[in-house]
Amino acid sequence: MNYNGATRRVFSGAAAREDRQVPVRLRPADPAVVGPALARFRAGDADDDDLRLLTKHLLALLVARAPGGAVEVRVPPYAAAQCLQGTRHTRGTPPAAVELDAPTWIALAVGDLEWAEADRDGRLQASGERSDLGHLLPLTTP
Repeated sequence: MNYNGATRRVFSGAAAREDRQVPVRLRPADPAVVGPALARFRAGDADDDDLRLLTKHLLALLVARAPGGAVEVRVPPYAAAQCLQGTRHTRGTPPAAVELDAPTWIALAVGDLEWAEADRDGRLQASGERSDLGHLLPLTTP
């Protein structure tokens, strides 16, 4: 599945070994686009495009803050990313995973919601060692 809206072909040597697609890495978005999308989100007027943009942007910031592959953060249907140094998984269910919806992820990442509150209210599912990401949030300054 393509989580980032773009793919690139994988080549080995001079010729393509297979015609497979891999997701392009998440990248922070232009602040001129993020600001208005975040304002619409906070006003309760965010559309699907705003949620996708903010989800991917904030996951890119998380990966930049805590690179690695020990924990997988899933925000279906928009994106997934791996973060935190440690054992990296490559197939199947990871040993540590966090899954949550886009509004919850965005609110956590911008500091509008505390991790403990989201966990207590059942707004996220976190399993495995090191899956509490509260110490890394918020990712933005108010």
